[in-house]
Amino acid sequence: MRFTYRPALNPFATPPAGLTGPGATSTARVLALTALDVHGDNSLVVVPRPDAITLFGLAEDELLDDDPAGLFIPGNLDAALAYLETELAIRERSGVTEGRRLLLVADCAQEAERIMALLTHHPDAVFAVLLGHWTGEQAVIDDEGLVEAPPAVASNFPSRLPAMSRTEARDRLLKVLAQQKDTQKPPTRRRSTSRRG
Repeated sequence: MRFTYRPALNPFATPPAGLTGPGATSTARVLALTALDVHGDNSLVVVPRPDAITLFGLAEDELLDDDPAGLFIPGNLDAALAYLETELAIRERSGVTEGRRLLLVADCAQEAERIMALLTHHPDAVFAVLLGHWTGEQAVIDDEGLVEAPPAVASNFPSRLPAMSRTEARDRLLKVLAQQKDTQKPPTRRRSTSRRG
């Protein structure tokens, strides 16, 4: 089943906002899968292992030996941010302006300032779907998928977001990754940062 709401939902068009409310986790799943399924050719979704477990029900070691083209699962948030910081610093030094868009999907935990610095300094290269105690703007999603948020944030969401359970999200994730594996050659990722944390 393909997403029928794809034209109205773009995780790379939404300003940084923390997702809260009973529908926040479901919305994070939908945004992550939309990035993988719709924008996977020119983007990389970065989900720390604890968040991959929460959002998709992945086991501690699941996909550990795989190298999906559009998904990177570092061990924790610190490792995820270290990877993003390193990647963006390399791009700056080498003058790369057309690199793949990077999407962090994570509970921001105690790293809100560090994440905000990345988003501020690289507004066209890195984006974020954030759960937890985000210190910036908030989007509240209720259990019906309705969004209450500042206009700049709310305007990038459809009128109602579809619900998605962890089981459904896991099935969809594995299908998308299988499709990518069949059609794409995974890009090289620096091993020094890809499996640590």
